[in-house]
Amino acid sequence: MNRRELIALLTSTGVLSRPINARGQQPGRTYRLGFLLPAGRQAVSMLAFFDELRLNGFIEGQNLTVYGFQADNERLAELAAAVISAGPDAIVAGPERPLRALQAASRTIPLVGMSEDMVAEGLVASLARPGGNITGISLLSPELDGKRQDILMAAAPHARRIAAMADAKVTPRHHLETLQSAARSRGVECMVIGVHGPEEIISSIDTAKASGAEALNFLATPLFSVPGTHNNEVVLNRVATARLPAIFQWPDTAEAGALMGYGPRYTEMYRQRARMIAKILRGTNPADIPVEQPARFELIINLAAAKAIGHEIPAELVLRADQVIE
Repeated sequence: MNRRELIALLTSTGVLSRPINARGQQPGRTYRLGFLLPAGRQAVSMLAFFDELRLNGFIEGQNLTVYGFQADNERLAELAAAVISAGPDAIVAGPERPLRALQAASRTIPLVGMSEDMVAEGLVASLARPGGNITGISLLSPELDGKRQDILMAAAPHARRIAAMADAKVTPRHHLETLQSAARSRGVECMVIGVHGPEEIISSIDTAKASGAEALNFLATPLFSVPGTHNNEVVLNRVATARLPAIFQWPDTAEAGALMGYGPRYTEMYRQRARMIAKILRGTNPADIPVEQPARFELIINLAAAKAIGHEIPAELVLRADQVIE
């Protein structure tokens, strides 16, 4: 049976058209969960996700079947159609672009997403009443990018020029202008380095250094910061080669070798989403599940990474850290 025939069969049996509020949990039923995410199946974040689902009574191989794809921005429409065609009870997806692709393909299948600002991106109507078939986690990224810039300037107090490393395809211009204005008010120039894709990561870091950047703020985007991905490893290796202090979106990244990370834990965000998925599989309509935000933020400083690049972190900032890696 080809994919077109499968879709026709699923439609004729009502799998693709059944209303969201008909999805109550049933004893003995096996639930189907789809994925369209930047992280692979064996990523630490995914292991945390399935562990949390297990704690909530949904266990792969017993009452849960899972399938899906790693998000590829060049094939999102195709991948979204493939995930939906298998008739999932719910889909875990993110960030913004995979969510938009899925939303364009289905307005009924529940989606639990995670993006930088779900309201500003137009994915939900409001945090309290998301409406439609999407709920999830909104990461407060615009505010946290500014907080990370403040921490970076505290970590490199003599730096007069820093670089905001941005995803050129998604980071809003007004957000970058806000960061530049905030830096300017403290006598620091913030130059923006736009990166269009993974193939530009190394050259963008080299460009920042050649342009006189003395520190790097990697803004919130999966392009740079998803722990355990190839892109993140490339970033960490090149930053170490450039010997520049840098800060990242996730504290987990500092545990993986970065100098600093500030924000919610990446693995905890996956556990948080697993708890939301459990509610949906038990029958709750996603429109009635408020969009959540991170509850806890951590600053992790890696002094071993600082020593490797010959940079000294001021003692007062080290004392503020939630965790210090020696």
